[in-house]
Amino acid sequence: MKPLSEKEIIDLFVRKFKNPRLIQTTDLIRRRYFSTTRVGTDDVAIITIDRSLRKGVKLIFKCDMLVESTDVPPGMRPWQVARKSIVSCVSDFSAKGIKPIYTSLLSIGFPEKYTKSDVIDLLRGFEISSSEFGINFVGGDTNKSNELIIDCSMIGFSESESIPSRDGARPGDFIVVSGIFGYSAAGLKILIQGAKAEKRFKQQAISSVFRPRPQQKFGISLARYFSSSIDSSDGLARSLYELAIQSKVNFFITKIPSVEAVECFASNNSFVDRDELIFYGGEEYHIVATIPSRNMKRLMSAVKKLKLKMIVIGKVSKGDGRVFVQRSNGKKTSFELVENKGYLHMIGDHERKQ
Repeated sequence: MKPLSEKEIIDLFVRKFKNPRLIQTTDLIRRRYFSTTRVGTDDVAIITIDRSLRKGVKLIFKCDMLVESTDVPPGMRPWQVARKSIVSCVSDFSAKGIKPIYTSLLSIGFPEKYTKSDVIDLLRGFEISSSEFGINFVGGDTNKSNELIIDCSMIGFSESESIPSRDGARPGDFIVVSGIFGYSAAGLKILIQGAKAEKRFKQQAISSVFRPRPQQKFGISLARYFSSSIDSSDGLARSLYELAIQSKVNFFITKIPSVEAVECFASNNSFVDRDELIFYGGEEYHIVATIPSRNMKRLMSAVKKLKLKMIVIGKVSKGDGRVFVQRSNGKKTSFELVENKGYLHMIGDHERKQ
């Protein structure tokens, strides 16, 4: 089948994102923040800021690039790839409590192997993302490339007086995460290295890779209680170290956020290490945050009311940017230094870490 021209690809995007539902999304953004929004095939998307916009509203910018050879595991459909390329930005926004609606520009490099059917399937992923996460796609650029490349640039808006940073953790704060770790790394081991798994676990692990779930509701609902926060796409250990180093404190982990099924998976595959899955695997898209003790009662009440998952995994102490995990050997308990490394990308048939 003849490859699509750049204009044909752009026309497909324009037709898709001029549908009534997305126009309503654009109008909602315009009514809330802007006097005009122009979307189309022009070289730029023009958004005029309303002069009456009250002070204190912040523009939040983020970009993230997906490269097929390093970010797309075997068996992933184009629509899943498109959705994943958006998830990274959404996850970072969620960790800071940035509410939708978001505005996004996409730059896409298409390989010659991509047919019209592939492009349409890719568009379906962006359409799913728009509805699922509250995103308004306003334009971008396309070009030919040796492999599929998607660069997502995203803008959000916040009226919050305080957006949690990475350097706000203080001694006495609690450390929390938004869910269980290990499934995504296990899924990559199954897909790339042929690891064996029980049927249910295999389905859950692969699903976490093919359809990652950023913790949007968790972050948006709870960020006001955070003293520091980060998304965990680079791995739990790396995320903890980022907060600890920038806050100039030490983290003591007393509860490992995982389940027995992850440990069983590691035990059944000789080349798989449980800590590698939990601490050093990547692309979990959970939120890692610290909570001042004065906020914990209100936080726990909000978690219960909203039926959110949250695990308290440790506490912050005075220190110099190190992370320790509690280990038990019979009756003896001690704290062991966690290695500061994390997930980067897949290279060829393996994962690379540093």
